Amino acid sequence: MVRGMVISSMPIGEYDRRLEILTDSMGRISAFARGARKPSSPLVSISRVFAFGEFDLYEGRNSYSVNAARISNYFEELTKDVELSYYGFYFLEIAAYFTREGLDATEILKLLYQSLRALSLESLSHSLVRGIYELKILEVNGICPDIDSIKRGFELNQSALYAIDFVKRTPVEKLYTFRLTPEVEKEFTNTAVTLLSRVVDKKFHSLEMLESLS
Repeated sequence: MVRGMVISSMPIGEYDRRLEILTDSMGRISAFARGARKPSSPLVSISRVFAFGEFDLYEGRNSYSVNAARISNYFEELTKDVELSYYGFYFLEIAAYFTREGLDATEILKLLYQSLRALSLESLSHSLVRGIYELKILEVNGICPDIDSIKRGFELNQSALYAIDFVKRTPVEKLYTFRLTPEVEKEFTNTAVTLLSRVVDKKFHSLEMLESLS
């Protein structure tokens, strides 16, 4: 059993699905869910994108197969709102970008899980959740500039700097515990976008779709 989340699910052949699962100990892996497209299959629900839980995997000669899973969260609220869906898919795309098979992804999986939960909180704006996620995933990967470098590179007020420093040094479980004024939030989120764009060399389809809604 490995803990993980389904980050993509593609139909293969007549009855199967090919899943990408972000796992804690094995990184991002591909696995086949045999017969998952049959309505009667027990693998139908566990092959859904955003499904989070423990997966029982069988390692074959060239690939993994999913035998069963215990799903603890489907994040169904994300599928009921178009904007939330695109935010969720954007978070999945970023997580996929920064992960590989064979590399421990415990902190990224934890960050992804907490960030998807935060999207459903009415007390937090979606743009703030996005900014926190973008900034923290850089920190988790060891590629976020230190706070002094950020001070020199951006014209930010003290509140925005404090928020950035808080995200950098705070455990994932306690990240989504603050709000910002609209002016400070704009500075914070713009900084996160800029820092991420400096290290990411691809366009995310879900982000393009998200931005088309505004």
